[in-house]
Amino acid sequence: MPPYEDLFSHGWLTAARRRLDPGLRVLSRRLAPGVRATRHREVRRAGRLLGILAVAAVGMILGVLVAGRVYADVGPFHAQFAITPALDGGTDVGLPPLGSLHLASHSGPAHLSIQLTALDQQRTKALVTNPNALARASGGAVEDVRNAMMRLAFQVAGVSVLGAMALAALLYRSMRRVATAGGLSLAILAGTALISLATFRPSAIEEPRYEGLLINAPAVVGDARRIAGQYEAYRLELQRLVGNVGKLYDTMSTLPVYEPDNSTIRVLHISDMHLNPAAWSVVRTVVQQFNINLIIDTGDITDWGSEPEDSYVSSIAALKVPYVFVRGNHDSARTQAAVAKQPNAKVLDGGVATIDGLTITGIGDPEFTPDKSSANNAPGASADKGIQQQINSGQLLANSILEMQHTPDVALVHDPTAAMPLAGRVPLVLSGHLHKREVRRLDNPDGTKSDAARTLLMVEGSTGGAGLRGLEGKDPLPLALSVLYFDQKKHALQAYDDISVGGTGQTEVTLQRHIVKEDKGAAPSASPSPGPSPGPSPS
Repeated sequence: MPPYEDLFSHGWLTAARRRLDPGLRVLSRRLAPGVRATRHREVRRAGRLLGILAVAAVGMILGVLVAGRVYADVGPFHAQFAITPALDGGTDVGLPPLGSLHLASHSGPAHLSIQLTALDQQRTKALVTNPNALARASGGAVEDVRNAMMRLAFQVAGVSVLGAMALAALLYRSMRRVATAGGLSLAILAGTALISLATFRPSAIEEPRYEGLLINAPAVVGDARRIAGQYEAYRLELQRLVGNVGKLYDTMSTLPVYEPDNSTIRVLHISDMHLNPAAWSVVRTVVQQFNINLIIDTGDITDWGSEPEDSYVSSIAALKVPYVFVRGNHDSARTQAAVAKQPNAKVLDGGVATIDGLTITGIGDPEFTPDKSSANNAPGASADKGIQQQINSGQLLANSILEMQHTPDVALVHDPTAAMPLAGRVPLVLSGHLHKREVRRLDNPDGTKSDAARTLLMVEGSTGGAGLRGLEGKDPLPLALSVLYFDQKKHALQAYDDISVGGTGQTEVTLQRHIVKEDKGAAPSASPSPGPSPGPSPS
């Protein structure tokens, strides 16, 4: 036989192919109809399967919407438990008329809703007058919820399968396809359960988001000291909820607040009031309802820093709690002096104040730029110069901290740009100016994070809703303020509640609880705070 490379030169393969081509063409013509028929059958089968899958999914949704709920007694409450289709999962606990709690408990296509619909008045009155009976009812609430959830799971599974099969029977009138729809619905249920279990987050109970009336927020969400990172928190929080709400209903009056925990220092952080008179009533309500020990204001209490605006700051005295202030870029030296005249106010401009054991330092904004429309203060006109002024101001404060005998617990600036030199110098820096919330760890000037991991920067939104500027957008900017909870011994920030107030009469509130982990290298364990909607640029 000639070498391999000679095959082509002798044309053997070409000749063989010519001899085989006629037979191959005949065979292809004979087999083509069968291949096409098989291909069409597979396509039709896949189409039928997808159609049955869609029918099963629609039938399941209809079944769940119609009958996916159960009713049960939880302690003294009559409650409704329901599962509804959703893209992002989660759990809602409705407490009419107090408001509602939203928990990021799980992901997946199933949303759990628990609605406390009513109270048995006779049982409630008997429980409230008998502390032992109330404790027993609260303790049994966990078992009540567990039993209701088991009933709900079985009922939802049943109505889902029945809904899928019933819709398939109406559309196909074929027992085989009805059975297929039932099987597919079971597969969907199993997938939903697996996703929910795999994404289940017991820690969600630590960081609820509350929506309702501002006056009710602290009583429903609870004290920051009642924080536990274990599954046991579900049982404890539910017992507390049942017991306290039972007492609340019995009073038939304004919700009482928990007695202050003497081991917690409660600080209210406000900023950028911008002469909004409605903001003071909100601040007073939070001070009273949350038992605030100290208010920190990071500036821009006025708009122009003029003499007529001095009367606005007189409301500080009516708050009757210590008030620490640093000047903003809208606050003049005159404004600063007017604040300092208030009997409960302390102005910081490089100095230190110690209140309830908490050591605070701060520095006023180095710029006074009330009129951003003027040529000298036009945006971008001297941006680099302004940034450098802020950094220099922060460096002055950082240098003064190095000379202090003890490191302050909190540092205050108005513009967060001034916080950069404070990285690694203090555990916490509070600021404002941006009119939107931001919480992050500060980086060192060289970009490293080794020392800066200790320093947390918290930028507050506008407590005054940016004043008249807040009305420039499509929707008024909500009022933003935060309650910070400090440990009395170590003076470490344990948790904080971000509060956004808006709506008719400024009474509707969104409150998001955040837990600050002890690991100094990690950011706060919290979903992004639902801050105010974007508004006009800060000035």
